[in-house]
Amino acid sequence: MRLRVTSLGILWLLLASAASADTIHLKNGGTIVADSVREKGNRYIYDVGDDSYAIPKSSVDHIEAGGLAASAASSSDKVADLPVFVPVESLANIGNLPKDIIQDGKVDPDALSKLEKQGNAELSATADFIAGKFEFEHGNVDSARRYFDSALRFQPANATILTYYAALLVRTGNAAQALIYAQQAVNAAPQSPDAYTVLGYAQQACDHTKEAVAAWQHSLELRPDPNVRQYLAKAQREQNVETDFSERESSHFVLRYEGRQTSDAFRAQILAALESDYDDLARELGTPPHDNILVTLYTEQAFFDVTRAPSWSGALNDGKLRIPINGLSSVTPDLARVLRHELAHSFINQLSAGRCPIWLHEGIAQLMEPKSLGGDGRQLAQLFKTQRNIPLNMLEGSFMSFSGAQAYLAYAESLAAVSYVSDSYGISDIQRILQRLSEGSSTEAALRATIHSDYGQLEAEVGKYLSDKYGD
Repeated sequence: MRLRVTSLGILWLLLASAASADTIHLKNGGTIVADSVREKGNRYIYDVGDDSYAIPKSSVDHIEAGGLAASAASSSDKVADLPVFVPVESLANIGNLPKDIIQDGKVDPDALSKLEKQGNAELSATADFIAGKFEFEHGNVDSARRYFDSALRFQPANATILTYYAALLVRTGNAAQALIYAQQAVNAAPQSPDAYTVLGYAQQACDHTKEAVAAWQHSLELRPDPNVRQYLAKAQREQNVETDFSERESSHFVLRYEGRQTSDAFRAQILAALESDYDDLARELGTPPHDNILVTLYTEQAFFDVTRAPSWSGALNDGKLRIPINGLSSVTPDLARVLRHELAHSFINQLSAGRCPIWLHEGIAQLMEPKSLGGDGRQLAQLFKTQRNIPLNMLEGSFMSFSGAQAYLAYAESLAAVSYVSDSYGISDIQRILQRLSEGSSTEAALRATIHSDYGQLEAEVGKYLSDKYGD
């Protein structure tokens, strides 16, 4: 998403995180469960597993020591934008299989090999599925694909395996391939709401909105689900707005537009700009998206009707580039930056297997525009100096609920952090961070493995960078 705000608000925002042992009680009523908590200046530092996070003292009511530990994944560890499956199809009697296959937090290949030697196809398929599901849920995309492929060799018509595999393919930008597996899942289990849900995902990602609406409606008939209702409602809004839209294609893009909005010349300019940006980003960031990228041009009202985005947003990439053109008749410098910014998100998604935290996503996209901090640098330097910046770990999730001023600060901090990494280590280390994320690392683990900084160290280094560059 690209921000549309004109001034920097001097404020910070609390976004609750979660995890495991001492309990931090927040003034807003929320709680954070952590392994340990310690004071540092005007912040509390708390640990969750191997990662450390910061929170301003002014946001904390009190801290309760001890308590029962509870595990929770950070936003970058969750498989976003996919349903929670409750498969109804039969697999082999699982019994203790998960405990046999998952040892010390990872898949045991020897256990899989022993099970396969028993010569039971259903058992082998189930074992490989358990391994693939574990890797999928932990963001290890390549490993998950290998295990799902192996499972399908033993049971090629198993709807549960096909459904998960299709979900993984949608999640990693392989929508056209996902559509094949999702349709096979529906054929194998016509009473499975999960199969229809994922079929809808794949169809929507392939710009088959009408078919996605039908698939999600059928899924809801089989089993009510509030998340699926939300997907359906958005698809129906899109369908209503885009009923009379036309299409134009180029090498890497499918452009959808309402004929009276734009001229042929303007649409040709947009596609030319996008193709040029595509080539530039492929050189700068690497691996481009697998499938053609869908781009839809809207009036401003239609954009907000379809996306329900906050008023400060200037465009959106939710798998499709959604661009409000606001009566423009040519590609202005500002529109060119919007196009490049939103396209960068597609590359970042591909490189990180959809696991990139939002601050890093938006920081890289702004850097690619290209955008600099400019006049905001001095104010940001002061915020970091006085520890009144938003801690980066609190910017891993969506900015969509932020006010305009809060979003502006979040975007500025994101750009500052990525600018520091780029200026200090080069774009190659940004690529390496994204690669680590795609392999299942947490954000902080990816940072430590590349630039040797946890969140606390990174914020200190960004603060010094801002002070040196913009401070008094």
